[in-house]
Parts: sequence; structure tokens; C-alpha cells
Amino acid sequence: MSEIMNGITELSEDTQKGRFLTFSVGKESYGIEIKYVKEIIGIQEITEVPELPDYVKGIINLRGKIIPVMDVRLRFKKEAKEYNDRTCIIVIDVEEISIGLIVDNVSEVLTIGEENIVPPPDLKTGFHNRYVKGIGKVGNEVKLLLDCEKVLNDDEIDAIKEVL
Repeated sequence: MSEIMNGITELSEDTQKGRFLTFSVGKESYGIEIKYVKEIIGIQEITEVPELPDYVKGIINLRGKIIPVMDVRLRFKKEAKEYNDRTCIIVIDVEEISIGLIVDNVSEVLTIGEENIVPPPDLKTGFHNRYVKGIGKVGNEVKLLLDCEKVLNDDEIDAIKEVL
């Protein structure tokens, strides 16, 4: 994990374009734009908070800062899975709030050129329309590129801010 974070922190704003932190949830591979990523940490004790959606597992204390954490697996309506030593929390900053995304494991930082990113299929159902900004083609694989600003809607962000 530390090698991945070192690669992220060395990047300036200009060199971040087209760079994605990739991770997996179940069999799917996802990517989020590096500009949102603040750090990657191992899973740690989570304090549950009442009246939050079930996919918001609670809060953690990260060096004195309270961070809500969301299980991406549950957010995407996948079956819950016990956390293990590969489970990570990706801390991102979105709309003036830091949030931790619990993922099965973090893979690597990839550069995906605009020519290798296509829009998601125009389906009227499923989470793909809400959360997936594009599909990145990397060799023979595809990475679902998340729209960090849509992982939580405004009401959910407001609810989290109220709790914090």
C-alpha cells in the first residue's frame, strides 16, 4: 500500500490527469481519479453511528480527524463479506467532506488515456448510470471508473455532515 501512496503523493495536479487508483470489489475492477484520493489505510476499528444508511459502516478516527466510512460492496448491493488483511479504506475528499471507501483490495495506479475511456452503456436500470462515469480499457481488461461525486448523493452527504 505504501508504494501506491508514494506514487500518488509525488504527482502534481497536471500529471494526475488520466491517472486512476484501481481496486476490486468482488470480481469487478474499479478506478477512481487520483485527484480525489488522500490516502489508503488498512481496515481498522469502526465505530457504528445510528441512523445512517446500512452501507455507511460508521466512523473512524484518523489521526484526530473523524472520517465516515462506506462499504462499497454494500453500496453496490453486493453480498457482505468479512473484512480481511487485504481489505483497505481509500480516503477520498468529495464536496468538502472526507470519506473512507472500504474495498476488497487496492490494485495499482494506472494511466488510462481518454481514447481508452468510453461512456457506460445507456441502461435505465442498475447502479452503472449513477456511479460509473466511464469504462476504461486496459489491455484485455475493463475498469469501471467511478464518479466520486455521485457515490453519495446530496441528502446522504448532508446526513453525514449532521452526524459529524
